[in-house]
Amino acid sequence: MIEIHTMTIDCPQPYELAQWWSEALGWPLVDSEPEDDEVMLDRPDGPPHLLFIRVPEGKTVKNRLHLDVTPAGDGTRDQEVERLLALGAKPFEDHRTPEGAGWVTLLDPEGNEFCVCRSEAERAASA
Repeated sequence: MIEIHTMTIDCPQPYELAQWWSEALGWPLVDSEPEDDEVMLDRPDGPPHLLFIRVPEGKTVKNRLHLDVTPAGDGTRDQEVERLLALGAKPFEDHRTPEGAGWVTLLDPEGNEFCVCRSEAERAASA
């Protein structure tokens, strides 16, 4: 068996993108400077961590792998979507249904897709 230790995201500006994700997730940067080619976000509960690595080429097509995130605590999916948009995420695709199910796909500042899903409490309330 294996465990996922780190998810790596290629990007042209690792420090800046890691800072954005640090604010979005509440995970701290690990010993990083703005000029670093590799910047790690340390998940407080342990792996998996996020590692941002500088690459020269930009994103050109849809991600083959993306993050699905859920609200922590008492927050709702829709509250998190609004918070992330205020942080600088861009709307991409809205898959919410009139009944309240579904998710919202957003883009981080470098155009990487990620999905905001309902919280555990929201899913339990609709079951």
